[in-house]
Amino acid sequence: MQPTRTSAPARGTLRSDGPEATRAIGRALGRVAGPGTVIGLIGPLGAGKTQLAKGLADGLAVTSVVNSPTFILMNEHAGRLRLYHIDAYRLSDPEEASAAGLLDERQVDGVTVIEWADRLEGWLPIERLELELELVPDHAPSERLVRWAAHGSAHERLAEVALTGETEPGT
Repeated sequence: MQPTRTSAPARGTLRSDGPEATRAIGRALGRVAGPGTVIGLIGPLGAGKTQLAKGLADGLAVTSVVNSPTFILMNEHAGRLRLYHIDAYRLSDPEEASAAGLLDERQVDGVTVIEWADRLEGWLPIERLELELELVPDHAPSERLVRWAAHGSAHERLAEVALTGETEPGT
């Protein structure tokens, strides 16, 4: 059983005007991500989850091709830190992720990004950064809102530096 979090997560919203801007958000996160970072991506098909994961890989200096690992559930990539790229789209139950060994102790030394993280509700680490990519109705087809929620001090600091541009907490 996971402990209950008592404080509310830090939150914010970003706007992306296309795939490169979405990748830039991921790149900013990858540049400052530390060991044990967990990033959950949520949004409908075509929202840009894989684009954000590709940017994260760029920021981690991953040189291998990063694509959605839908059919094998997880890919590992070498970079500044090892990137564990999980796609939970095909999982019908969060327990399948545990049975498949998708979330385990080896990830504490790397960065884990989970597409379709909402499908693992209740099984995700308490400390994580969630990014929900939302299509913007009545706007350019490539425009997205990216709502983020940082759970835990390390992920709050990551969001402050990478997503808001702050260099000191609370500035």
